[in-house]
Amino acid sequence: METLAAALLGLFTAGYLVLGGADLGVGMLLHHLGRDEGERRTVLAAIAPFFLADEVWLIAAAGVFVGCFPELEGEVFSGQFAVLVPLLTGWVVRDAGLWWRGRAPWRAWRALCDGMVAAGSWTAALAWGWLLAGLLNGAPDAPAAGPAAVLTSLGVAALFAVHGSAFAALRLTGGLRRRARLPSGRAGERPTFALTALAMAALPLAAGVRLPLADSAAGAAALGLLVPAVLVVAPLLAAAQVWLWLAFRGRVTGPSYL
Repeated sequence: METLAAALLGLFTAGYLVLGGADLGVGMLLHHLGRDEGERRTVLAAIAPFFLADEVWLIAAAGVFVGCFPELEGEVFSGQFAVLVPLLTGWVVRDAGLWWRGRAPWRAWRALCDGMVAAGSWTAALAWGWLLAGLLNGAPDAPAAGPAAVLTSLGVAALFAVHGSAFAALRLTGGLRRRARLPSGRAGERPTFALTALAMAALPLAAGVRLPLADSAAGAAALGLLVPAVLVVAPLLAAAQVWLWLAFRGRVTGPSYL
């Protein structure tokens, strides 16, 4: 059961970083891709159908972590508190910018919300890099420090940006697509997205190998209840995600409700 619980935690975390990481990457590049208010609205339409569904993977990962590895969860949440605060703050600010953007017709208001989306996305991406730096070092009880932590945080944030750029290129058309394709170069957006998706998925799996998951797992009774329940829900979550991608597989040609 411990192995199944660890596999589910890795699946949900990797799923979020691949799917939600694309949303964050697009937000990071919002002002680069969209040169005016109308273009930025179209760029946001590229992630509008997906970002809430993508966040479900993170919620599922947190649920598995809390329920199946309570001892390690307490160690990580208390030890990495200084990292988790900016991560969650960036997440909330990004989402608030997305939801509030269409609530008022004023240009200054939309510019403020666009700034919230970009700043929140950068904050969350850098915080993810900082968190992964500590976990990859096998030190979940304290934030990573030093030049290696800074380089890891910046490198992970850059990966988020390239991943989001490739995703935007897959979703947009015209000049917006050409700008989004720049990091891909001659490779094209599809191979770039596949490569960055593999890298994004590998990060939490590599961090998980460094964590004492087996030693901190919950008791057999708790795992015997939680793991089968999650195994039933996981295919439904994956099926819903596939349906969503199929339903919105076309390229974006105009603004959305955001």
